[in-house]
Amino acid sequence: MATGVVSAGTVGMALRQLKETMNEKVVPVAGITAAFIFAAQMFNFPVAAGTTGHLIGGALAAILLGPHLGALVVSVVVAVQALFFADGGLTALGYNILNMAVVPAYAGYALFGMFKRVLPKGRGGIIGATALAAWASVVLSAAAFSIEWLFGATAPIPFTRVFGAMVGVHVLIGIGEAVISALAVGAVLASRPDLVHGARGVDLGEGRVKVPTRTFVIGGVLVALVFAAVVSQFAVDDPDGLEWVAETEGFIDQGRDHAWSDFLFADYATRGIENETLSLAIAGIAGTLITLLVAWGVLRAFRERSPKAV
Repeated sequence: MATGVVSAGTVGMALRQLKETMNEKVVPVAGITAAFIFAAQMFNFPVAAGTTGHLIGGALAAILLGPHLGALVVSVVVAVQALFFADGGLTALGYNILNMAVVPAYAGYALFGMFKRVLPKGRGGIIGATALAAWASVVLSAAAFSIEWLFGATAPIPFTRVFGAMVGVHVLIGIGEAVISALAVGAVLASRPDLVHGARGVDLGEGRVKVPTRTFVIGGVLVALVFAAVVSQFAVDDPDGLEWVAETEGFIDQGRDHAWSDFLFADYATRGIENETLSLAIAGIAGTLITLLVAWGVLRAFRERSPKAV
């Protein structure tokens, strides 16, 4: 309950902050960012024997869009996963938004600003600060979960054990987060540096925009779809960091079956299609497009209702 209140309050605050700053150009970029993060989260990469990790995306979204919009975008991703893919659970939505959207976006962006000030100015400094902030945001997210465990655990597992296990495995998972985030920000800097919120005020040595907005938007959607339909096929089928900790520490049985576990795309498989490759691809493409449309629709509607938007 408490995490739900905090998450809802933070999302509401983010919307209020965006009233005077969100413009027409940022709406499709936010939609693409949401779609990419959804698709990239489908790819679990190995981090240790029997353990995998996946992108969280909070710091990445914040660096591309700013912390308020970044937190909102990842909240949309988490909500779509819970509502359409039986991923994360409806009762855990407050926890997941707090740990995957709020903490990584705001803390990650604050750390990005610190790293940016001490690293060399320019493109390399932005990319380096992105990698460091993305790595740290994953560790902080794991720490946040552990603190929540301290105050709301239903299993008799000591806080120190949960904290050590969660932070320990997510130190490794953070490396993957850093690589993916740095590559994504580097790609946007190379094509549309004006769209990277975290690069504002930094002289990148370029006087013109390289890629037209339409081309950038289409390219971004295609990249997200490739991740969802193709790259996701190579995901490692081992438990992720949280599941691994739950298994090793003995509280995996505290989880409940998702209320919508029979939904069409539950567990990222398309119900009724026996071919696993095709089933995953269809579910991934559908999820990417749903996330894109939900994020775009929410922000477009919000902007049109906000008289102060520019």
